Amino acid sequence: MSLTSPLFFTFLAGVVLAFNASQSVTYRRLVLGLANAIFIASYLTDYTQILPLLGFLLLGYVCVSILSVWKSSLVLGLGIVGVLVSYVFLKRFSFFEDLGHLPFPYLTIGLSYILFRILHMMIDAQSGDLDERVGPFAFFRYTCNFLCFVSGPIQRYQDFRAADGTAVVKLDADSVFLAFSRVIAGYAKFVIIAAVAEYGFSFLKPQLLQAGELSFAKLCVLYGAAASLYAVYLYYNFSGYMDIVIGSGVLLGQQLPENFDKPFSARSFLEFWQRWHMTLSQWFKFYLFNPLVMLLMSWFPAPALNAYLGVFAFFVTFLVMGIWHGTTAVFVVYGLLMGAGASINKLWQVACTERLGKKRYRTLTETPSYIYFARGVTISYFVLALTCLWLPELSDFTHLLIRLGPGGISVAFIGIAAAFGLFWFVADYVAPRLTAPALLTTVRDSLIGRNLTLASQMMAIVAVATLLHKSPDFVYKAF
Repeated sequence: MSLTSPLFFTFLAGVVLAFNASQSVTYRRLVLGLANAIFIASYLTDYTQILPLLGFLLLGYVCVSILSVWKSSLVLGLGIVGVLVSYVFLKRFSFFEDLGHLPFPYLTIGLSYILFRILHMMIDAQSGDLDERVGPFAFFRYTCNFLCFVSGPIQRYQDFRAADGTAVVKLDADSVFLAFSRVIAGYAKFVIIAAVAEYGFSFLKPQLLQAGELSFAKLCVLYGAAASLYAVYLYYNFSGYMDIVIGSGVLLGQQLPENFDKPFSARSFLEFWQRWHMTLSQWFKFYLFNPLVMLLMSWFPAPALNAYLGVFAFFVTFLVMGIWHGTTAVFVVYGLLMGAGASINKLWQVACTERLGKKRYRTLTETPSYIYFARGVTISYFVLALTCLWLPELSDFTHLLIRLGPGGISVAFIGIAAAFGLFWFVADYVAPRLTAPALLTTVRDSLIGRNLTLASQMMAIVAVATLLHKSPDFVYKAF
């Protein structure tokens, strides 16, 4: 069920109306459970396609239930291994082809994010942070929440439980308008900005791969433009999706966590990942990075090594996070690039602090030249690393790298860094000086003005979708 299809609009409206028809908690939980089942069923063409997902959910529930009673580290380790092996088998990672695969097509959408929820519940159940037995229907409502099923955000069970079918859902005119406004803004990002960027990217990408001679300068410009357009497409596609589900969640009494916080304004690679796909990076921080650091510090207790142990932990965490994004060998490269970016960033911070001292280093990072340079370098590195996502086949990826060579990659990197640094310099200089007249602001914030703004956004969405003959699919459901 595509988020941009009339079928989804009808489905969502029906769920919201049914949910708010009664204040009974039992009734509302039944509505949410049925909504999850219907949403998943919309992806099926045969009942057998759901069997592997049901088996994966059953395995996760059994592990969580056992750990709720038997808080054993050994059982937790065995459970994690079992869940991860099942996940790798079902996702058909190309570098584990010897494991074989099931001899029939089946549903894999949602599997990656269900994995995070199951592992979180297992770890919290064993540690005692999950202080209650989770029933099978609550487990299903949480792991298969139709708003988060395709691609998050990754919500903790404790936060989900606090609003699971709650009888108190405050839906006054303002809250409904704000929720609806966010949904429409999400569709505007998804259908207009992301679609236009994807249209431009799709035009440039074949020119990079097709046979034929291109001048060095043209090749570098094409690559830099294509990579930048893909980054714009990915961000507005993904953040637009988040706006849609978070706004819809308000109408169903769910306060879903934010997933983006102006990531392209980040001044370092580590800060970027504190702003981009935040629930994913936070999950890895709590359940991989922190335990790994504690383990390393117990093995190597010398205080002088702590910073460098953190560098290693960053590398491992971002490597795993990168590999998670796909099932081909190119995503190992993506993981290595993510790990290298985080490690180099941390080493830079350590070196600057040791050389300059904390106060002088902090002063340096607040100078305008450093800010725009750091933003440009950060964004450029991430944009070029995303090449792994739009060239997931190793043959295409290596062909482009060979064609560009070290010189072409360096020129593209410098060009993108300079373009984004200049963009932020202009934006920071111009934006504070752009103030709307008081009368225009008053009209815009009035009831009529707000409704006209929404109406204009909806008309723009329809116009662009009609012009392009299609709206882009949600990119992250492939990961």
